[in-house]
Amino acid sequence: MTIPIERSVAVLRARDLLIELATKSNVDSRKALRERARSLLRHYPEPLHLRISSAWLPEIWADPGSKWQD
Repeated sequence: MTIPIERSVAVLRARDLLIELATKSNVDSRKALRERARSLLRHYPEPLHLRISSAWLPEIWADPGSKWQD
């Protein structure tokens, strides 16, 4: 079970990873990159979490709605 701090940290670390991928020409090996991504996804917010957050903080989050569901 993911607790709120783990979810928040996952979002921030995912942002860091995306910045690194966008700005560095030399990134980690594919295996290391997959491991980092897997670690981040373990606690990454689900669409339900975004819907709940958007209900309470609509100025920060938007409800992704059903079009984003798999």
